[in-house]
Amino acid sequence: MTVVQDLTAAVPTPADWAGAAPAPVGADQAFNGYVAGTVINALDRLGIWDRLAADPLLDLRVLAAETGPAVRERVLREIVRAAATCGWVRLQNNGDTALLTTAGQEIIRMRGYFTWGVGGYDEVFAQAHRIASGEAAFGTDVRRDEAMVALGSGQNDRSFMAGTLDSVLADVDFSVLADLGSGISARVSRVVGERPGTRGLGLDISGPATELGHRTIAEAGLTDRVRAIRTDVLDVCHRAAHRETLAEVDTVMSFFLLHDLLADPETRPHTFTRLREAFPAARTFVLADTMLRPGSEDSRTLPVFSLGYELAHALMGVPLHTKETYEELFAGAGLVPRRVVPFGTPHSWLYVLEAR
Repeated sequence: MTVVQDLTAAVPTPADWAGAAPAPVGADQAFNGYVAGTVINALDRLGIWDRLAADPLLDLRVLAAETGPAVRERVLREIVRAAATCGWVRLQNNGDTALLTTAGQEIIRMRGYFTWGVGGYDEVFAQAHRIASGEAAFGTDVRRDEAMVALGSGQNDRSFMAGTLDSVLADVDFSVLADLGSGISARVSRVVGERPGTRGLGLDISGPATELGHRTIAEAGLTDRVRAIRTDVLDVCHRAAHRETLAEVDTVMSFFLLHDLLADPETRPHTFTRLREAFPAARTFVLADTMLRPGSEDSRTLPVFSLGYELAHALMGVPLHTKETYEELFAGAGLVPRRVVPFGTPHSWLYVLEAR
């Protein structure tokens, strides 16, 4: 009998996954945090974070002139003033220029969380009481903004996951790569673009995200090597969708989709076996997901993202799972861990799995 080394036991949990935000959360922290989150998202949608990242000194008169003929300059300046109150910029020259601070640089790096939460899930959180009371249901009465969810995920990928993924994929030999839950296909385009002679497929259920994916692929000059396909990955796993297209795939990657694939308790035990059958030529699976925090109810501190992630999925009716559950399911499908690393977002793990 082959003894497989448990790679996960020796991998330390990053210290920042415990978080620094105190719990209990005070009313002032909760209210100001809510408003601050909307300011972060507004600055991103207005393109102000990108401008500050390129040049940390921003002339607000020029900004107003270039924002468009319908701009409300006073409102624009008040949003920037709110950012200054939060300490992300410093206003100078009688309020006509904004200087990016060190704290603002960190917000730019982390803004994907706010694109995801404020841009993508604002309606879901705002209607939590109606979902809980049975007055409304997610997916019919209440919806998330799928394009913003995908965009936020792409921003986070570029900020603090791409380097880890590149390091992992450097040791993976592939010719045709499939990305399940690919969002706007930014990740698969970047990976394939850096590996001459390879091809890629981005599979995502969202129509808006797939449309953005076509644009992402075209802008990267990869229309001959990467395709964005709108499809439900559950159909791929359980209903033989796109089988001919997928037959050439030798490596499968998926990030932050697995909990959706595991949502149905009836199909859950067989999901990874079906995934292997859907990609018969694939020998390597690079899979990552955000998992339940151990001991979360007793936490004295909160990390970024985890609380929002857990609540959003509860409101959507999607159960989340522990790290141990994932590893049991991998083992049941004959997927053996070759490498396990922490993956950016708190309580997210990336596995390189070999099919045996």
